[in-house]
Amino acid sequence: MSHVRVETELAASPDVVWADVRHIPSHVEWMHDAVDITFTGDQTEGTGTTFDCLTKVGPLKLIDRMQITSWVEAAEMGVRHDGLVTGEGVFTLTAVGTDKTAFVWEERLRFPWWMGGPIGGFVGSLILKQIWKRNLSLLRRRFER
Repeated sequence: MSHVRVETELAASPDVVWADVRHIPSHVEWMHDAVDITFTGDQTEGTGTTFDCLTKVGPLKLIDRMQITSWVEAAEMGVRHDGLVTGEGVFTLTAVGTDKTAFVWEERLRFPWWMGGPIGGFVGSLILKQIWKRNLSLLRRRFER
């Protein structure tokens, strides 16, 4: 299982950051690798929400089937990946002073054998870490004053 962790500090309180990131379809606006999000049920937020995310990394496109596994207002959004790549991830928001947020994105992913299994997962995690650092840079811009 591969582990990827990236983090940044955002110039807004956790409540303000949460008001933005709680809207799952808006993730394609700051996630370079997320092309399209389609809900697979009537629910669009909260624990139990399911959706498909068309993900593109270089020439590779895949559908990432996801389910929200934790939803703590202004603090945490957890997800389970049930597509070709499986695993779990979480966004954690922590107040830094009165008007900043430490935003941590952590994932534990398992890559299928045809993507190289554990070796592909190691290489993939290095690539994903760079992509997700860029994603957090795009997210950070949403809160710059």
